[in-house]
Amino acid sequence: MAGRRSQEDYRREPPWYEDGLRFTCTQCCQCCTGPPGYVWLSSGELGRIARFFGLSPAAFARQYCREVGRRVSLKEQTNGDCVLLTPAGCGVYPVRPAQCRTFPFWRDNIRSRQSWEAAAERCPGIGRGRLYAWQEIERIAAERWYT
Repeated sequence: MAGRRSQEDYRREPPWYEDGLRFTCTQCCQCCTGPPGYVWLSSGELGRIARFFGLSPAAFARQYCREVGRRVSLKEQTNGDCVLLTPAGCGVYPVRPAQCRTFPFWRDNIRSRQSWEAAAERCPGIGRGRLYAWQEIERIAAERWYT
């Protein structure tokens, strides 16, 4: 049919990282420290982390979470570090929240080559390890804290 556009016509052009990006988590915990911020939790994530600690979701929330408007975030230690950061590293690494799991493929970090390089200054795992295809990076970025 003339004049009709197919889905192919609407396909997104590959981003600046069309050749992929390398990343491996070194568990250096640099992304768990620093100035105050928020680590948002869905109710499913809160429940999963609570089970990991052997706590009820309510008990976990009282001890480790704070309400921010209608959302829930992990608390922070007095120095701004994540409340779940231990001297041995992330205390919930196997069940960490999507916000943590999707780092460094956050929209702010993949917006441009310059923003990716700035993130690499703080994260020794950027530029090393597994090569992620751009389509996988897009999928991961879309997942950020919405699970």
